[in-house]
Amino acid sequence: MAIAKAERLMNLALCLLGTRRPLSKRELRESIEAYLEAGSDDSFNRMFERDKDDLRELGLVIETVENLDGEVGYLARRDSNRLPPITIDAEEAAALGLAAKVWQQARLAGAASGALQKLRAAGLPEDAEPQGAHSALEPRIPVHEASFEPLMLACRDRRPVVFDYRKATAARPEQRHVEPWALECWRGHWYLAGWDRDRGAERVFRLSRITGKVRARAGKFTADIPDVVTVRETVASWAGESADRSALIRLRTGAGYPLRAKAAHIREVGEGWDELEIPYGHGLDAWLVEFGPDVVVLEPAELRADVVDRLRAVAKG
Repeated sequence: MAIAKAERLMNLALCLLGTRRPLSKRELRESIEAYLEAGSDDSFNRMFERDKDDLRELGLVIETVENLDGEVGYLARRDSNRLPPITIDAEEAAALGLAAKVWQQARLAGAASGALQKLRAAGLPEDAEPQGAHSALEPRIPVHEASFEPLMLACRDRRPVVFDYRKATAARPEQRHVEPWALECWRGHWYLAGWDRDRGAERVFRLSRITGKVRARAGKFTADIPDVVTVRETVASWAGESADRSALIRLRTGAGYPLRAKAAHIREVGEGWDELEIPYGHGLDAWLVEFGPDVVVLEPAELRADVVDRLRAVAKG
């Protein structure tokens, strides 16, 4: 079985690399004997999708192209699948090994290990592991959201996606059509930056608020991808990190640790409440709503009004 699959993957890779135009599923099925022997269309489709994902996992860049008739085709351009000679010094090798170790407890553990194996085959020293002098370092990036992997692949392959997203102030999720650009972790949470087709603007989405499955869509991106996608800067701005004003809030004792960590001053006022002075910037109202009845905004009045409006919107559903 392993030999048969390896031969099938090799034949598919040769077909995709040898063509000058995108090949449809039908043409690929007619060109590869193993696909011709598939018992049904459903069986072939499942086999082809698994093979295509396996080749991408191995590093083959496969493009998905839709022609004028709406038919989807596939090809692997040689210039996109050719790397220059790899030269890595000892410090760079150690950094790569440490970066791979970061993902050992995440969904990319297999990909990280595979990348190290490929680099070793290209000349990476065997002793370039994040051990020895680096043994005290135990970096970890948690990835718990089921949407991470499909979004990572969509960012890599430049494929539009559709998912249901629940905003902090909404009782029910809404469907979003997004052209994904980049994923980034900020303060323990993963965020996706991309082009929101429905709103015609750049948006950042927190992965923990994506509900249901992420579904890929055929077709090309309609918006240009920026040279630099500032995910952290955007989220930090919304969270008030770049604020030049202050807000005064009342916080229930023992609650709201993230707010306490940001506070410039904290004062006990009794009866189970503390007063905090925190940075006030764009998006602070949405963040405060997440703490529900544990937070009361004292000033400024505009922030208090924004929080009340959001809470009323949630209550109305």
